[in-house]
Amino acid sequence: MRDSEGNPKGLCYFQPWRGSELRQKDATENSHMPTPLPAAAASAASIVPAANAEDVFYPCSDGRPMADNMWQANAILNATSDLRAARPDALVAADILVYPEEGNNRNRIVPDVLVAFDLGTYERSSYFVWKEGKPPDWVLEVASPGTQTKDRRAKRERYAAMGVPEYWLFAPKGNVYPRGTPRLQGLELADGRYQRLSWRVADGKRMIRSDILRLDVCADGKLLRFRDPTTGKAIRHRPEFEADAERDRAAAERAEGRANHAEAQVRQEAARRKAAEARVAELEAALRRLPAGHPQ
Repeated sequence: MRDSEGNPKGLCYFQPWRGSELRQKDATENSHMPTPLPAAAASAASIVPAANAEDVFYPCSDGRPMADNMWQANAILNATSDLRAARPDALVAADILVYPEEGNNRNRIVPDVLVAFDLGTYERSSYFVWKEGKPPDWVLEVASPGTQTKDRRAKRERYAAMGVPEYWLFAPKGNVYPRGTPRLQGLELADGRYQRLSWRVADGKRMIRSDILRLDVCADGKLLRFRDPTTGKAIRHRPEFEADAERDRAAAERAEGRANHAEAQVRQEAARRKAAEARVAELEAALRRLPAGHPQ
């Protein structure tokens, strides 16, 4: 289906009121992470013209895949699941567009995972900073060979400019970052710049404390592991939780089977005892019916 200009309808990347030339320009300029511009230049150069700011259309997707490979996808999905389990009071979202500036639909960025507190956990198509009242509290970027440079440089600058308090980077495969770069980094915003959080060894692993999440974080194979520092217990990954639940279910079924077997044995023993008592009662009644003096 096409509009009056002969352009396809229903594409969430383009605004229906923009001309075909501008739409083509959008198609080439829209990207997973637009090249950062200074704040003044970004406002002047990238804002989309509209009669009113509220008329600007904000795409709900950039059309790019969530991940470039399986280990990146697994790390993103596991971190999202674990954080939702650990912080059920927070908004935890994966691969959602964040719009920092009202009226500018080109100024957007897509964190692999974001966490925001005190906003409600209802589902959103995008994260609008001016509507939410603040940027995300915590952001994670999971590296692939094609994204690691942007994660460490351009995205870092953009998240700092946005005011995201903590920015984390993780490389599921250790050979993605340049030599000597830790594959897990926690960065804290201080005076407009990110400073690397310190780490310590706990349970044989290199742990970094996230004050925002109130959790310890470490690399565990190709996944992140979150731990509650107050209890020392790690947040189980969903497959682990499901495996434990299956073991508990199987154990409960075995226990129920043993209980049913024992109950059946008790019923059988009670039936035998009742039958024996009835036989004794029969014999006693027969004895009482014998004539007096009859030899027994």
